[in-house]
Amino acid sequence: MKRSVLFDTETTGLDPATGDRVIEIAAIELIDDLPTGEVYHTLVDPERDVPPESTRVHGFTREDLVGKPKFKEIAQGFLDFIGEDELIAHNAPFDFGFVNAELALCKKPPLDRQRMVDTLIIAKKRFPGLPNNLDALCRRYNIDLSERTTHNALLDCRLLAEVYVELMGGRQRGLGLTVTTGGGRVVKYERNRHRQARLIPPPDAATEDAHRAFIARMKNPLWER
Repeated sequence: MKRSVLFDTETTGLDPATGDRVIEIAAIELIDDLPTGEVYHTLVDPERDVPPESTRVHGFTREDLVGKPKFKEIAQGFLDFIGEDELIAHNAPFDFGFVNAELALCKKPPLDRQRMVDTLIIAKKRFPGLPNNLDALCRRYNIDLSERTTHNALLDCRLLAEVYVELMGGRQRGLGLTVTTGGGRVVKYERNRHRQARLIPPPDAATEDAHRAFIARMKNPLWER
């Protein structure tokens, strides 16, 4: 089974080279591209102001983040969670750039970009010429966006996990699948709560009669053994 980690960040701005910092980081464990329910999430004190234009995007103010752990205090926990596995993000160079800038401040090695899987690149190849931001992809795949009033790293990870499954070819969802991890831990995949299950009604009497007539015309059918 393949383990990978999907992650997202929220920040004070767009460029760590000009002093912007991470204020939220979230990650979701995937086994064979499906969420296991194992999640990492924390808010981070950026040790600087949060510009109003950034607050309008993610909803966090400086006051919301005072007293939260600094990145140097959560860095090792995040690294332990992601391990050495593949790292998936939407517009991944942005998130890699911010995390690596924070790791540099902590004097820790950067994330290897060979681990990067960028769902934006995958989406652009699948839907050339179309909008491929997370909102557009969720609408394209009929994924519920009603909770996404602002950008939130954990919610965005959960939405992207659904989008990623579809980008990779789709799976039958909500079947209560389970796997056993290498450590013997049994994981039950979460039901997709954003989609209503489609129930197939039992056949009526006419359909059952037609089926029996069809079987009667077959030579030595398996159903009669």
